[in-house]
Amino acid sequence: ADEAAEAEKKKLEEGSGDSFIPDSQTVAAPDDTRVENKRMVGHLIGAEALTMIAHNEVLLCTVGAGTKIWHFSHVLSGAVLGRNCSLGQNVNISNNVTIGDGVKIQNNVSVYEGVTLEDYVFCGPSCVFTNDLTPRARYPKNHKYLDTIVHHDATIGANATIVCGHEIGAYATIAAGAVVTTDVSEHALMAGVPAKQIGWVCECGQVLRSEEAGRPGNLDDGKSDIYDDSAAWVCPDCGRRYRVQGDKLIG
Repeated sequence: ADEAAEAEKKKLEEGSGDSFIPDSQTVAAPDDTRVENKRMVGHLIGAEALTMIAHNEVLLCTVGAGTKIWHFSHVLSGAVLGRNCSLGQNVNISNNVTIGDGVKIQNNVSVYEGVTLEDYVFCGPSCVFTNDLTPRARYPKNHKYLDTIVHHDATIGANATIVCGHEIGAYATIAAGAVVTTDVSEHALMAGVPAKQIGWVCECGQVLRSEEAGRPGNLDDGKSDIYDDSAAWVCPDCGRRYRVQGDKLIG
């Protein structure tokens, strides 16, 4: 194993090899738990299992095949990234974070410990996750953080903030700049500070329209028509049709 690590280290130092690794491979990153060198970043793209060696300790994180990690991004020990993800510039994936397949994280996003992103979640530029409601610099929580789960195919807009301890339902969309302080239903469209539901979104991401009204539902119009179980909700792009059942959207 030591010989293999030395050989890989030599390849990295010489800049040899492809910038894409389609199969499982172990990469040594001596003396630092972060991978900042551009040459190393190229080798990490698509690595199925990345072993980072620091101060004679082996720290493991997993990066799925086909995943792209751009410059100035950090993936810390214990993190698990699925296949075919894309991490933009200046992204930080903290310890023990789990990220599914096909996730897209745009520039300047930190995914802190306690956050789980399921398959095909989209995180817009500079969106914010938290993991502690009562932080103190003097009194660290020692990894006792509140969990946040973003379910599959959800979208978080640019500069939105997700307060920890909540779940965002599958296919939900959080508008740019919104501050989420509650759980979010599947397919819900959330906007504002604090975020409130103002409509529904399709599986494809388009805002649904009420077949009777011909417009998106809006809680602020005084009609609260987004919960009208007599209305059909139709996607103007793909034509999918939904109905409301209680506080949920049923396809």
